[in-house]
Amino acid sequence: MSNIARYDPMNELVDDFFKGFFVRPLGYESRDAVAPRMKVDVAEKNDAYLVTAEVPGVKKEDIHVSVDGAQVTLEAEVRQEREAGKDERVLHVERAYGKATRSFSLPQEIDEAKVEAKYRDGVLELTLPKKAAAARKQIAIQ
Repeated sequence: MSNIARYDPMNELVDDFFKGFFVRPLGYESRDAVAPRMKVDVAEKNDAYLVTAEVPGVKKEDIHVSVDGAQVTLEAEVRQEREAGKDERVLHVERAYGKATRSFSLPQEIDEAKVEAKYRDGVLELTLPKKAAAARKQIAIQ
């Protein structure tokens, strides 16, 4: 059984609506920005799984992918580009920074030696070839 969770954009909309509900918009000061979310699509072909993950604002060297059997883990770190100067005050922050992690299990084990990863324009594309099932050995009964 797969542990892939369905992304529900309604939760994000409700969170955003109530976040500033009791606060004046101009006085809203968020020092602890929400950790970035990684949105993932998983598709299956006959011989491989295709994973597409949105990781905008992340440098290629800050993305780590690990495969252990059928378990896939994606990690990305978004770094804050600049700090507020001594003569300025941050009024509102929506750009999230921090570490995002997604982990899920696929129905079949992955051949780690043949995994391919491409990163372009904030999108990570993984090709995860399925491990060939071991041929059943017929046991002779004596």
